[in-house]
Amino acid sequence: MKKNIGTTDRNIRLILAILIGIVIATGKLSGTSNIILGVVGIIALITAFVRFCPLYFPFGISTKHRS
Repeated sequence: MKKNIGTTDRNIRLILAILIGIVIATGKLSGTSNIILGVVGIIALITAFVRFCPLYFPFGISTKHRS
């Protein structure tokens, strides 16, 4: 897996995952929407840490700056 997520993209994903975690923890949502939001948060967190987005790959998108 070639890394295709840059620093800004990674930070946005981490902030999104944290905000989703807060919404879930406070109980603002329930039921199916809570599950869907939880899955989105987990995916954002995982892709931020591995710095690879499987949705970017087929389109050749990369937010990582080339050095």
